[in-house]
Amino acid sequence: MHLRGIVFRLFLCFVAAIFVGSPGHGQPSGQWPQRPVRFIIPLGPGSGVDITARVLADKLAVIWGQPVVVENRPGGDAFLAITAVLSAHDDHVLLFAPASTFTAHLLLHDRLPYDPKDLTPIARVTNTLIALGVPTDLNVSTVKELATRIKTEPGKLNYASVTGANDLLFAAWLKIENLDMAKVPYKDAVQAINDLAEGRIHAFVGAYAIMRPRVQAGKVKVIALTNRQHAKALDDIPTASEAGYKLLEFDGLVGLLGPRDFPKTVGDRIAADIREIVTDPQIESRLTATGQVVNPGNAAEFATALQDQVATVKKIGETLGVKPATR
Repeated sequence: MHLRGIVFRLFLCFVAAIFVGSPGHGQPSGQWPQRPVRFIIPLGPGSGVDITARVLADKLAVIWGQPVVVENRPGGDAFLAITAVLSAHDDHVLLFAPASTFTAHLLLHDRLPYDPKDLTPIARVTNTLIALGVPTDLNVSTVKELATRIKTEPGKLNYASVTGANDLLFAAWLKIENLDMAKVPYKDAVQAINDLAEGRIHAFVGAYAIMRPRVQAGKVKVIALTNRQHAKALDDIPTASEAGYKLLEFDGLVGLLGPRDFPKTVGDRIAADIREIVTDPQIESRLTATGQVVNPGNAAEFATALQDQVATVKKIGETLGVKPATR
């Protein structure tokens, strides 16, 4: 082989080595992701959202060629998680959350430490099944029986909820039904469920996934689901509307959000990747078993669903006589 040919082959090997060793394993340097991606969750481990995020993280890490790390930041009414995402100023740090943790913020707080417009919808993922649970020992089997029990013992029973919109939803129902029931504040949903199982609180509104172990142990009974559509996986549990209490109807919308001006092309790719994963029969079956309804959607579909939930929360606020705060 001539010297010129040898030099040319060495040059090709050198160029190939540069691309193999570059970020993205040969992909253009501007392609996302270029480093590990973080999903920040405003709830603790064991919630339906946490389970879903971890299932997705494992699969997305393979597709993206970068680690996907799930970080739990519970507490502070989701402010800790949201501000962690926005203060990072990084399109690799995303919020994976139930919309109910933040759509009611303007009704719950005089001022917010963030601007809601700074959160960009990226992908709708699932609908969490939101359950109204009571201690089995309370001997209540329906929403109507719970309402009757509260009326016969005004002020003696209490309830809890961790995410804001669910909390307001139940409070509005109590007001409309003229029911006197005290609220017990909790930072951690798991602790609330433990107290529910032991009868220290008498009703809880939250993700079925967290209640499930206690339900299976016979300590907690779910008397209704707030979701609009009947859950095939929990066919014996009525929706709130089916139980005769449409006022308790509320979908557990879950999705992925990023910082302001998150690149649309990247968001489209993320939404498509998530859709491919969650519609796989094995993954869908796994998520369904944990109290999720697979409901993937792109950024526009997620944004529309969020607007719908905000409108619902606004009506709840009107019922309670709460005016939205100005940021």
